[in-house]
Amino acid sequence: MTEYQTQWRQARDRLAEALAQAGYPADLADIMAKQLRSPRAMDRMTSYVSHGYARSMEMLADEMLAISDEAEAWREKKESQEAQARYNEYLYYRRSDRE
Repeated sequence: MTEYQTQWRQARDRLAEALAQAGYPADLADIMAKQLRSPRAMDRMTSYVSHGYARSMEMLADEMLAISDEAEAWREKKESQEAQARYNEYLYYRRSDRE
């Protein structure tokens, strides 16, 4: 098992424990973990649950989707920045080849 897989599993377990302590089914953590996709996002969700903000399943779902959307927007931003950096590098070397 890789380090990332270990972190992912530990984050899922922490989320399951927080959900169980808040009175929600612990197996809900598996569904949320698949949607959230990263240990950091699961830790954010765990914090939300642990602080008692979720008063219903609907609130849990809304927060999970909000965290998921923020994480996806961040991933897209990073991919765009990397693509722009590669394009700029291409232009730089193309220009220097002409000179």
